[in-house]
Amino acid sequence: MLNKKEHILLNSTYLWYFGAGMLGPLFAVFAQKIGGDVLELSWAWATYLIVSGILIIAIGKISDSFLTKEKLMMTGYALNTIFTFGYLFVSSPVHLFIIEAGLGLASALAWPTWDALYAKYENKKNDGYTWGLAAGGEFLMGGLALIFGGIIVAHFSFAALFVIMGSIQLVATLYQAQILLK
Repeated sequence: MLNKKEHILLNSTYLWYFGAGMLGPLFAVFAQKIGGDVLELSWAWATYLIVSGILIIAIGKISDSFLTKEKLMMTGYALNTIFTFGYLFVSSPVHLFIIEAGLGLASALAWPTWDALYAKYENKKNDGYTWGLAAGGEFLMGGLALIFGGIIVAHFSFAALFVIMGSIQLVATLYQAQILLK
């Protein structure tokens, strides 16, 4: 049985992954649309991964002694939402690099703190199942999101996709904020 905080963490991350997952492999098509080539696409994605990797380590350490993990996680969710809406203003590869660096920072704030909180609140008797819900849900939401993301871009536009993604992530962030109140 999951407790209230586990439910909040799981449900909000499911929503977040659904919103974030809508771009997926469409990212390459978007990068081409703004004039990016294969190398610039590689640099943009590498920017996200490198910024995330370095900052996840640093913020993981900071989270053990600075502010609360809940506040750091919420800051990450909020920044992610803002930078997702930032895709609406990307018109060149340089803009894309900036957005990806911002998303890397947001991920670094959210991931280690989310994991630490989930471990703190988890039902220890069923930890395999509890972590299975977290990991499996990410994949499930990502897969479903890709289907919807492709449909949105095919029938509407990338702008519509980014508004929907950001809106879903905003709802996830607001839902996640309940963790501060419980």
